[in-house]
Amino acid sequence: MKKMMVMMVMMVVSEASIIEKTCKETPDFNLCVSLLHSDPRGSSADTSGLALILVDKIKGLATKTLNEINNLYKKRPELKYALDECSKRYKTILKADVPEAIEAISKGVPKFGEDGVIDAGVEASVCEERFEGKSPLTSLTNSMQKISNVTKAIVRMLL
Repeated sequence: MKKMMVMMVMMVVSEASIIEKTCKETPDFNLCVSLLHSDPRGSSADTSGLALILVDKIKGLATKTLNEINNLYKKRPELKYALDECSKRYKTILKADVPEAIEAISKGVPKFGEDGVIDAGVEASVCEERFEGKSPLTSLTNSMQKISNVTKAIVRMLL
């Protein structure tokens, strides 16, 4: 019984150290650790698996942002031009960038995965720039840029 408990503790320490070791190589250690520990797959993932988890986080945030954009059309019709641009940008993340990153990382071609991840951050930035003055999407845009930067750092470890 004691031996089994020691082995379980060693596994947990080993799993945590893989996430922590990987996240130390990213621009935002705390965000990286938080995102990876929030997904049950993180505890048993290798570097490619960690990158795929983060791509899923990009997908989730893009979906959340697109839903917020759709809500803003009703609440803030004066922002239609900027919201149209943002809608287009976030649909690109969901329909092009995320699938490109998933396929490339899964097939062992991380360079193309990196391109998709970088583009997700660029698309979010372009969306933010379309607002004249205060954007109602700044928080979500900043989150997308941060997650994209963390993901990019992990994908680069695969190169």
